[in-house]
Amino acid sequence: MNHSPRPDGGRPAVPAQGADGLRRRLARLRGDGHPPRPLDARALSALAANPGCKRRALLDGAGVDKTALARALGAPAPFGQSQFAFSRGHAFEARVHADGCAELVGMLRAATGDRSPEPAAVQQPDLTADGPAGRAARTALALAEADAAGAGVWTVLVHPILELRVAGSPVHLEPDALVVAPDGTRTVVEVKSFPILDGTADPAKVGGAVRQAAVYALALEERGDADRLADVVLLVCPKDFSNLPTAAAVDLRRQLAAVRRQLARLTRLADIAAELPPDVTFDPERPGEELADAVARVPAAYAPECLATCELAFHCRARAREAGDVTVLGRSVRGELGSLTTIEAVLAAAHGDAPQTDGTPDGTPQDTPDAGADPAVVALRRAARLRAEALDGAATRAGGVR
Repeated sequence: MNHSPRPDGGRPAVPAQGADGLRRRLARLRGDGHPPRPLDARALSALAANPGCKRRALLDGAGVDKTALARALGAPAPFGQSQFAFSRGHAFEARVHADGCAELVGMLRAATGDRSPEPAAVQQPDLTADGPAGRAARTALALAEADAAGAGVWTVLVHPILELRVAGSPVHLEPDALVVAPDGTRTVVEVKSFPILDGTADPAKVGGAVRQAAVYALALEERGDADRLADVVLLVCPKDFSNLPTAAAVDLRRQLAAVRRQLARLTRLADIAAELPPDVTFDPERPGEELADAVARVPAAYAPECLATCELAFHCRARAREAGDVTVLGRSVRGELGSLTTIEAVLAAAHGDAPQTDGTPDGTPQDTPDAGADPAVVALRRAARLRAEALDGAATRAGGVR
């Protein structure tokens, strides 16, 4: 199996005095008396998916209860699984772990093309302990025991607890499974309920699963397992429309680098918090108008994808619509429009009201990129002209039919 290289450098540490000051500042931001809402792999992977959003980085880093905050802002987000989906997911996961996880090991070997001898044994250690810290210690012991298990012995840790320091604080994470090969290679396993149909799955859902696995992989790196970490995550999903598991090995390295960069940003929460007045708070018990003003002080990077991952997405979407921000149209559209950041500016450009970069008078048709205009303006004006010609032609044809 391939192994990921050890990262060139660790994330910058927060000085002790600075860390204490930051903790007090973040406690003030979430509201005195409110315990920090713990981060999990899903939240951390969502941060990696939208690295430009200072708002989410600060709120998650401070441990703000975004569900309560969204409710106080009058824009609650309907998150959560139905009881049926929850039960079905549990039944599928139990099937994946059946037969002492021997089938899971077989799926991993098939997906990665492992040509080592057939497993002599598959171990599934008991990870029961008191509390997350106790379970994390039991997981560390189980990993050490797996490394000493002997030739041909595979070990599957079901729902282990890993620890990752985020912005100076420990976060306990629980992957679906972690497989340790006889050579010590650690492979993260993600069990998801979305199907793999004819060998393919929803790219957005696969991307989310891999980002989540990257968070677990980063926790393994932090504990010193970087040189034994597999380059892939084993994604286990239902096959077609059945409840039979099938697996695919998905490359982990690009998402791992993205998550590492985003968590490095979280260690600089003090820089984001320093831009705010000292009396700003996101305490959900404060009046809605005060909270709306506080939230507006932190820049957001809204995109339609946020609706599936962030509790504040409905609030951010409403503000983006009020401002006429082109981000409501999606990241791909936003990227194509270049310097045109509002829908008003886009419409002005399409109708010839945007300034040219080559001195050409406004309103002059420009259809070629070498005309010197902003390429986005050129494309919009050409599209507007073609649309007008098509509508005029349709109207002429309709007028001739009596």
